[in-house]
Amino acid sequence: MLPVPNIQTLQTILIEAAQSQLPDDSHNIRCQAKADGSLVTQIDANLQNEITQKLASYWPEIVLLGEEMPHQQQMSMLAYSEQGLWVLDPLDGTTNFTTGFPVYGLSLAYVRNGMTELAVIYDPNRQECFSAELGRGAFLNGQAITLNTVTTLQECVANIDYKRLTEALSSRLVSCPPYRSQRNIGSCVLEWCWLAIGRIQLYLHGGQQLWDHAAGRLILSEAGGVASRIGGNEICSDNLIKQSAVAASNPQLFDQWLDWVQQQQN
Repeated sequence: MLPVPNIQTLQTILIEAAQSQLPDDSHNIRCQAKADGSLVTQIDANLQNEITQKLASYWPEIVLLGEEMPHQQQMSMLAYSEQGLWVLDPLDGTTNFTTGFPVYGLSLAYVRNGMTELAVIYDPNRQECFSAELGRGAFLNGQAITLNTVTTLQECVANIDYKRLTEALSSRLVSCPPYRSQRNIGSCVLEWCWLAIGRIQLYLHGGQQLWDHAAGRLILSEAGGVASRIGGNEICSDNLIKQSAVAASNPQLFDQWLDWVQQQQN
């Protein structure tokens, strides 16, 4: 079995890639639409290439699954999940990036046997580096993240992505929300981190890919938060099937939030 890589080195790799590849001004960056309608730029590819090369220079035996790979190549990388692989989203929030909206991040997870063991997410606009090691806690710029203590839904700010939710659930969220206020910042990887740190307390998303949740879920879990799919099943890190996510910054809130969401499905 391969040894677990050093998380400080992973943080340095992401930060240096962001510094070398991201322009000071991202307005009017040329972009293309992918098959699923999401945007991609040359900078996404450049980031993935640089991070891939740096990881390989330290750990040549670990393969990488990146968002900007062809689907068939991604599928082939999953075959290495038992011995460990990198899961990379080089730039999550590309639409924000191309319009100059400063909310996007770089995300890297080390996944072994379907479980994330290491996670690093870097927010270049705020120079915030979130990290977690399985069983060792979650951190923001080296400082431990503590458990959020909000206890009722009525006190909460929720991050809701409506795009893949059912019509019935979306309608109830608009007409009769159980929380105080709602946001959607447009970057899954930062949404997980902001939930972990307590800037938001509730989270709901209708369908995420592996690279959207692999790192962020570990950071949330190690900070004391809880997540599952809307049906209550575990979010899995061993496939490329889009999975829903319902989450909260502590277990007490999660139980209330999941119960409310599931009731609206009927």
